[in-house]
Amino acid sequence: MEDRAGGGGGGGGSFVAVRRISQSIERGGTCHSTSVEVVAGSAAWLGRGLSCVCAQRRDSDARPSFDLTPAQEECLQRLQARIDVAYDSSIPEHQGALKALWHAAFPEEELRGLISDQWKEMGWQGKDPSTDFRGGGFISLENLLFFARYFPKSFRDLLMKQEGDRSQWEYPFAVAGVNITFMLIQMLDLEAVKPRTLEGATFLKFLSENEVAFDLLYCITFKLMDQQWLSMRASYMDFNAVMKSTRRQLERELLLEDVTRLEDLPSYGLLCC
Repeated sequence: MEDRAGGGGGGGGSFVAVRRISQSIERGGTCHSTSVEVVAGSAAWLGRGLSCVCAQRRDSDARPSFDLTPAQEECLQRLQARIDVAYDSSIPEHQGALKALWHAAFPEEELRGLISDQWKEMGWQGKDPSTDFRGGGFISLENLLFFARYFPKSFRDLLMKQEGDRSQWEYPFAVAGVNITFMLIQMLDLEAVKPRTLEGATFLKFLSENEVAFDLLYCITFKLMDQQWLSMRASYMDFNAVMKSTRRQLERELLLEDVTRLEDLPSYGLLCC
């Protein structure tokens, strides 16, 4: 296994530790156990173009597998190609994306360098943001940049912590963003050959209809996470609990019967342009 840290220490302890299983295991390994109720509950979703192939071995070791249309398979492979790209500070494209993120966040403040104490203002752990990308890879930077460009008000509200009654010890914005990318990849099982959860299968239908679905879901999730943070009156050391609560809420919303696209998610209404 490979440890991929999305965020690190400070304030007396580690911020968020994330663990990622190697691709060879996730994409080619055997299915793990899940509840039999999930298999039984999948029937309602078959009408949305998702066919279920359930490989039953034992009642305690059954996990549904969903066949993909050729279009869905192609979209998943493109997304997986993005997920596979590690951030590399020597690549000009990666450098340019990082600079673009800075200018989107602080348009009136000149960046002094890709390694600078200025990055702490955005919520990176230290002066070199590249050390924080281990958990999410280059796609986590792309997610942040998408958020800044398409939902600038929501992006800035979260960056500057401008909404709600904030705690004295807040979560670091950028590191939280990397963790959200990782959480979505894990929750949707996006490194598997085909989806093995209802949430993942539902998302891939949305992805085949909207090529920026992952980036859009990222923005929705970031706003939802912040709402959970405020409603739980959370502080720095509560971040893991907030992320778990966010994941549960997002899973519930993805399985609502009247949700046929990401814009139908109740939490989509939290975003403002």
